[in-house]
Amino acid sequence: MPDLGLDVLLKGKNFERLLEGLGVSLKISLISILISIFFGILLGILRQRENAFLKFVMRLYLEVIRIMPQLVLLFIVYFGSSRSLGWNVSGETASVIVFSLWGAAEMSDLVRGALISIPLHQFESASALGLEKMRVYLFVILPQAVRRLIPPAINLVTRMIKTTGLVLMIGVVEVLKVSQQIIEANRMKSPNAAFGVYLTVLLLYFVVCWPISMLAGKLEKRWG
Repeated sequence: MPDLGLDVLLKGKNFERLLEGLGVSLKISLISILISIFFGILLGILRQRENAFLKFVMRLYLEVIRIMPQLVLLFIVYFGSSRSLGWNVSGETASVIVFSLWGAAEMSDLVRGALISIPLHQFESASALGLEKMRVYLFVILPQAVRRLIPPAINLVTRMIKTTGLVLMIGVVEVLKVSQQIIEANRMKSPNAAFGVYLTVLLLYFVVCWPISMLAGKLEKRWG
């Protein structure tokens, strides 16, 4: 039977350390997701305003965040802010800032897409009934937009969870960083440890993200 290096996980508290690292990843993801949802919805609604300057600023923000890799943003916020601005930003705080900026930009585009997908006659019919513009949005447009928004928003959540692996590059001890530490500590005694450890990390991410993806698929079929 081939040696898959799984025995490393049974030594000491290695598997427990992996779970703790996964907890750090999920904590960063959860905080970033909550911030992204709040600001993403706000920015998405603002992008629908008939204000050329506001639309330009929002579009510029979205394009800059989309074009620039998340890793570069992490380096700018973590290393750049501490040296240029003198801020003492921890790795976890920098990670939350970057993923919130990215998530809010992506969420705002999803919100905008959901809003413009509502047929124009929905606005006109609600206005013809005498509803004010604010009430039209609250009671007619937003309920329909939310149903269209939830499936792609859930997919964004899974992407954010998986992308948190990048934070190891700024020294955050999350699940991939712990994996590296375990592999390095057992390089001589277990040369195949990398396969077993990274396979376990893959399974951990799968266990976390698969139910979320399944939920998105079911909601998309139900509300499609």
